[in-house]
Amino acid sequence: MTSYNPKDWIRFIFFISKADTIRKLFPIMVLIGIYSGIIGYLELVYWHLPENSYVKNISVMHSMLGFVISLLLAYRTNTAYDRWWEGRKMWGALVNSSRNLALKLSAILTNETDRSFFRKIIPSYASILQKHLDDSDTAKQLFDDVDLEIDHHKHKPNQLAKMLFQKVNDLYVSKKITGDQLIIINNELQSFTDICGACERIKNTPIPYSYSAFIKKFIFIYVLTLPFAYVFILGYYVIPVVVFIFYVLASLELIAEEIEDPFGTDANDLPTKKIAANIKKHVEEII
Repeated sequence: MTSYNPKDWIRFIFFISKADTIRKLFPIMVLIGIYSGIIGYLELVYWHLPENSYVKNISVMHSMLGFVISLLLAYRTNTAYDRWWEGRKMWGALVNSSRNLALKLSAILTNETDRSFFRKIIPSYASILQKHLDDSDTAKQLFDDVDLEIDHHKHKPNQLAKMLFQKVNDLYVSKKITGDQLIIINNELQSFTDICGACERIKNTPIPYSYSAFIKKFIFIYVLTLPFAYVFILGYYVIPVVVFIFYVLASLELIAEEIEDPFGTDANDLPTKKIAANIKKHVEEII
C-alpha cells in the first residue's frame, strides 16, 4: 500500500506515482488524441461541414448520457471500494482474533512446549492466508470456463485451522484446559475460518462480466463520438479536451478494477504481508 500525506496537494498534483492511471492510459490517450485530430480535420477542412450541420446536434446525446455514465461510474467505484474496505475489516478482525487467542492461551497454558506450538502456528495462519489469497488460482475457483484440479486437502489455511483445533482438543482431553476454557478459546478459532471464507468470497467473486464490459464499451463509444459535435465549438482544441475527458472516465474504471481485488500486489491493495508480519510480532510478544 502506498504511504502518503493526504494534505500534500503539491505532491498529488505534480508527482506521477506508479499507481497513477496516466501511466497505464497514456498509449490509448495518444491514440484518442490522434483520432480527435483526424475527425477535426475531416469536418473542418476536408468535408467543410457548415455550422448548422446536423452533426453538431450529437452534443444533445452527450448531455443526456453524461448523467447516466456518471451514475454508472459512481456505483462502480463505490462497489469496488466496499470490497476493498470489507477486505480491510476482515484482516483487522484477524489481527484481533490472533491477539485475543494469544492472550487467552498465554494466561491458561503453563507448559512451554504448548506455548511454543501456538507461538508458531497462530501467526503462521495469517502468513499462509496472505499467500493463499495472493494465488491466482484462488480467484478462478468459481469460473465456469476454467477447469482447476484442486486438491482440497492442500487448502493450507484449512490445514492450519485443523491443527489449531486438534491441538486445543488434545489440551482438553489431557485435562490441561477445562471445558469452559475450551468454549472461550473456540470463538477465536472459529473466527479464523470465518475470516478466510469472507476473504475468499471477495477474491473469487468479481464484478459480473456483463456489467464490467458494458461500462468499458459505454466509455469508449461515448468518447469516440465527442469530437464529431464539439469540433464545431472548440476547433482543434477538441483534441486535449477529449483526451482529458477520456482520462477522467477511464481512470475511474481503472481505479475500481484495481481495488475490487484488495489482496493482490498493486500499489493500492491491502498490505496483507505487513499485517501478517505485525501479527507474528504481537503474538510472540504475548506468548
